Amino acid sequence: PFPHPKKKGFWKGHRTIILPDYQGIGIGHILSNNVAEIMKKEGINAPASAYAIAFANADYKLWHANQAARYNILQGLMPPESGHWLNNPHADDIDFQIEADFIGMICPGMINKTLELSDTIGHIMNYGDGWYGGVYMGAMYSLAFVIDDIPFIVSEALKTIPAKSKYRRCMEDVIKLHKQFPNDWKTCWFEINDKYGDGKGCPEGVFNGFSIDATLNSAYVIIGLLYGEGDFHKTMDIATRCGQDSDCNPATAAGILGVIYGYSGIPDYWKPAMEKVIDVDFPYTSISLRTISDINLELIEDIIYDQGGRVENDNYYITLQKPKEVRYEESFEGIYPTERRVLKEKFRDELTLEFDGNSIVVMGQITMVNEDDGEYVAQLEAYIDGEKVEEFVMPYDYIKRKYDVFHKYNLPEDGKHVLKIKLINPHKSYVVEAKEMVVYSSKPTEVY
Repeated sequence: PFPHPKKKGFWKGHRTIILPDYQGIGIGHILSNNVAEIMKKEGINAPASAYAIAFANADYKLWHANQAARYNILQGLMPPESGHWLNNPHADDIDFQIEADFIGMICPGMINKTLELSDTIGHIMNYGDGWYGGVYMGAMYSLAFVIDDIPFIVSEALKTIPAKSKYRRCMEDVIKLHKQFPNDWKTCWFEINDKYGDGKGCPEGVFNGFSIDATLNSAYVIIGLLYGEGDFHKTMDIATRCGQDSDCNPATAAGILGVIYGYSGIPDYWKPAMEKVIDVDFPYTSISLRTISDINLELIEDIIYDQGGRVENDNYYITLQKPKEVRYEESFEGIYPTERRVLKEKFRDELTLEFDGNSIVVMGQITMVNEDDGEYVAQLEAYIDGEKVEEFVMPYDYIKRKYDVFHKYNLPEDGKHVLKIKLINPHKSYVVEAKEMVVYSSKPTEVY
């Protein structure tokens, strides 16, 4: 048995863990399975490029930061640039947060190895607070192997996040509010939503009742964990009722409980549906829940040896690691949303938009208006104040699509500008559809 983490000596020396029901060490996300395949093939220290190429060329559908990163990689922009906010308007989104569970699962007690893997993989699609979402979740999973004190897991894993980041401030506020209102999660939710609900990253959520922001959704995960008090149903119920990305957040919170309790400790009520599909391959992979558990166990052994531990019979001797703080990053630094405008414009020639600010994102897609083979790739040029700033393509293919029509951050001057987007190769069966736009400035509005 481990000493309590608040007692002297917890972080020193080796620990022994036993994984008798490792079927619970699975993965519930297709992308994570894809990454596990690369690790098995190329080793636990595979380069970011290996993950990125496999990720970008997979056939599964993606959205937000993932799809923006896939497009970037397919156009030759590799990580970490593929996830950087200057190239990815969704850099602060939840994508890496909902994919990082497996990193903690294969690094039991070796929390700093989770940070290393998170750096390599998380910057494929995210940056700043979006990256921190995955760093934090992976760290909590790692600690869940060696301690069952949920408040300690929540607070100790947070030491991996830079103290001056908005992300960490938000999680610290949840912890404080839980202490202040230990029986009232709704008051905690209200205060957090009021203070952190206005994200400036994902353009779909700006001045809208929608948030895919990692910071807010991570807060909902730990609201579920803290107020759920270790109960599976209560934890998932609260994390779900917090809203926003309310399928992923309860799954993450319950997954951490699953690591604490092991598969045998999960209430039987939750098992029948999973047991029916345990040998069914995940879409776009040749991996089932049973086989991914076996792969994960192999990866755990590799990482244990990599980090100075050993495996003998059913005993896993790990080198317990005290959390380190990752480097500071901030997405969308120095810009603030000032306007959201509905466009509903379809064009085959060009589109002209006037805006007042220093940054702009135009949301939209390529739309088929007449039956065709779907192979069309639009070629476009963007001009700001008469000067060409970018040439780019927009495939109609949903898998390869550009998630937003156009974005440009940090123009040299904050003021009135004219954006013109020209379609170079029009086709009678397709139009460029510009749905909405968001404008940013160097100074926040009173609304923001």
